[in-house]
Amino acid sequence: MTTVPLPDFPAGFRWGVSTSAYQIEGATGVDGRGPSIWDTFAREPGRIVDGSTGDEACDHRHRYAEDIALTAGLGVSAYRFSIAWPRVQPGGAGPANAAGLDFYDRLVDGLLAAGVDPVATLFHWDLPQPLEDAGGWLNRDTAARFAEYADLTAARLGDRVKLWITLNEPFIHMTLGYGIGTHAPGRMLLFDSFPVAHHQLLGHGLAVAALRARSTSEVAIANNYSPVRQVGDTDADRVAARAYDALHNRLFTDPLLGRGYPDAPGFDPAVVRDGDLDVIAAPIDVLGVNYYNPTGIRAPEEGSPLPFEMVPLDGYPRTAFDWPVAPDGLRELLGQLHDRYRDALPPIQVTESGCAYDDVPDADGRVHDPERIAYLDGHVRAVHEAIGAGVPVTGYFVWSLLDNWEWAEGFTKRFGLVHVDYPTQRRTPKSSYTWFRDLIRR
Repeated sequence: MTTVPLPDFPAGFRWGVSTSAYQIEGATGVDGRGPSIWDTFAREPGRIVDGSTGDEACDHRHRYAEDIALTAGLGVSAYRFSIAWPRVQPGGAGPANAAGLDFYDRLVDGLLAAGVDPVATLFHWDLPQPLEDAGGWLNRDTAARFAEYADLTAARLGDRVKLWITLNEPFIHMTLGYGIGTHAPGRMLLFDSFPVAHHQLLGHGLAVAALRARSTSEVAIANNYSPVRQVGDTDADRVAARAYDALHNRLFTDPLLGRGYPDAPGFDPAVVRDGDLDVIAAPIDVLGVNYYNPTGIRAPEEGSPLPFEMVPLDGYPRTAFDWPVAPDGLRELLGQLHDRYRDALPPIQVTESGCAYDDVPDADGRVHDPERIAYLDGHVRAVHEAIGAGVPVTGYFVWSLLDNWEWAEGFTKRFGLVHVDYPTQRRTPKSSYTWFRDLIRR
């Protein structure tokens, strides 16, 4: 672990931690909450590696006051959480469920009382099951339903939420949920999933308008990005790398910033109607960047259904997810965004950055996680280098405050600054919690 002091960041830089509703809230039958696609998916045999569900998760719905105290104890200026759409609109349409919004009222007020800015994500993958039954994000009507949900939520919370994030990682939701089926709703459409991309982006644009009408707070989207590392030096390898970059890094950004859709694999102009691109390109105040690792790409084998092949990158330490630890990838990515979009690029906030390790309490009950500290140290330095190079980065959020239910991996992967003993729900701050707190105090 490096002992070189960390550099200073600009005044007003936003330090935060992130969570998501289905991964921590639990209480799936409380407040009149309806079923989500993840409730359905987790009950299908073989979908979740440990057979668990998010029914209890971290029981945040009942323990939110304790979790607010842990957040405030870090000294962060912001807490990014997501609002469960099925808790606000159990059927995915119609009037707001007052009991569901009451919970978020209490959470937002508790954060403000603790001196922490609420940063609310409207969609972190927990689509109401009735909307999926009607086609999910393959159905254009879901974009309109999302705008309606945004309006209802902002009408209740818009005077206190400090930053709205419409969608979390629409590329990941499209790819894993509709493309290859490893996430809910479990469809396997490959490039026929492009309508999911367009309808998510259309929903984002419609939601931006709804949020602007109800709230004066800033509006953002949180995209997942991965710098492409070309493996091989043939023309075919270069074509494959460009194709993957267009799909992962440009498909959900070019149209946001007024450039229309790139020439990406699976792009189908038939679903794009007149005026859609103008709606999608509604100005945003912040671009959220979620970064975990770069991706190795080379030309595919003959007969492959994909125009690229993903390959492991050698020479990096690995997380428990077997992801390469590459802080230089974050610096590279931030520079690429700046160079690619220039004046069209709004200020960036890194809305997720974190790592999973097999954290185990010692005999005294303490949880030491030096690998996570080293990870965060490297990525914080990468952000500072990007700022020094002129990239407008104004915030950094660690994923995650708590160990949580990690989607298809269930309870087997721990990302938290705080260890959660799931049988007892006991919270224990790890050594990385103390490290991050001390960094912010500087």
